[in-house]
Amino acid sequence: MPASVLLVSDHVDGAVYVLTVPDGTVTKRLTGRHLSEHAGFLALPGGRVACVDDRRGELLVLDPFGDELVELAVPVAVPAEHLACDPTGRRLAVTTGLGKNGEPWSDLLTVVDLTAGEAARVRTRVGEPGVTVLGGGDPLVVLRHREPGALAVHRFADLLAARPGCPVAVPHALLPLPDDGHGDAQDPGPGRVFAATGTGVHTARRKGDGLVAEEVIPWESQARGWYLRLDTRRRALWSTLRGGDPDPLRWSDWTNQAWCHDLETGRTLLTDLGPGLVFRLAFARDHTAFTRIHPDGDELVLLGSDGTLRRVPLPAMAGAPKRGGTPWEGVQRRAVAASPGDHWLAVTRGGHGEVHLVDARTGHETARVRLDTPLHHGGHATLLGRNDGAGGDPLGR
Repeated sequence: MPASVLLVSDHVDGAVYVLTVPDGTVTKRLTGRHLSEHAGFLALPGGRVACVDDRRGELLVLDPFGDELVELAVPVAVPAEHLACDPTGRRLAVTTGLGKNGEPWSDLLTVVDLTAGEAARVRTRVGEPGVTVLGGGDPLVVLRHREPGALAVHRFADLLAARPGCPVAVPHALLPLPDDGHGDAQDPGPGRVFAATGTGVHTARRKGDGLVAEEVIPWESQARGWYLRLDTRRRALWSTLRGGDPDPLRWSDWTNQAWCHDLETGRTLLTDLGPGLVFRLAFARDHTAFTRIHPDGDELVLLGSDGTLRRVPLPAMAGAPKRGGTPWEGVQRRAVAASPGDHWLAVTRGGHGEVHLVDARTGHETARVRLDTPLHHGGHATLLGRNDGAGGDPLGR
């Protein structure tokens, strides 16, 4: 059994692959499973992952190291927007978003207790809420709402005990938040939640069955982050800060900075990544990985724990975003994946069905795998080990 495996999803064609690392051998394959790219993969204890099948309306628990890939399937409301669990990996919450619609329309929230085999659906508020599940004797579900912005606190037990028929769930507590929140993280130890906004990262700490607001962490830049992630290798938050003209047609001129805030020291480090489209990131053992898409050439950017920066050119995508068009609609992108317990990285080549396996220590490609679906929009991927610490981040990525 390999120490690490790679899961790759083509959410359009409905295929999920399991590959060994670093050779890239496909060992398992699911068909007819259209996973939510936005909700992503959620690391659970023991090398398992949770994800949502947006077509069938099911939360899946996958065990890529086991004999059977699908360990459990639980009906949930879709389209899935965000997915999170408590620090034990037992209690999960799934929020709903736009899907292929132009405006928010669903107010459904699903909570699942994997150990008890129970699930319930409630109505909250129409929108695209982020979600975290705080642990403790009585876990709390915290929804991050926009316009008006707020952190809405619900008792997990109350939601799970809701009567049939999707009743309205009234928050137990509310904490004001700016209207432009986008990006969530949790630090499980002290029970802190974080929400990325234009003014900085708003923080709150659990107190009883509610939240107490703490200091706002500034971006220390004219740009802002739209993605927030806890570094399980140390107590730090990461984001990519996007600056410049917000017009999507000007995407090739967007500026990008890696933002790392050490939660122990309070220090923030900014690193320039270059112009173009940079969004999600991935943690390898000693590196943080980003992909940068640009008309002049794409690259994998590796930021070492010692501050060194390595840029690895990537082959062009036939359907890549172009100058004068948007980077979102009808174009190909890339997904990046890594395990905090290993040195391997994976980068997809959307539209070509290719996955590049890279050694983060050298930047050299160890294998290039061609799958039998195109990996539309870059697909989605996660790289994990049985005990690599990835489960310390209890949000889907």
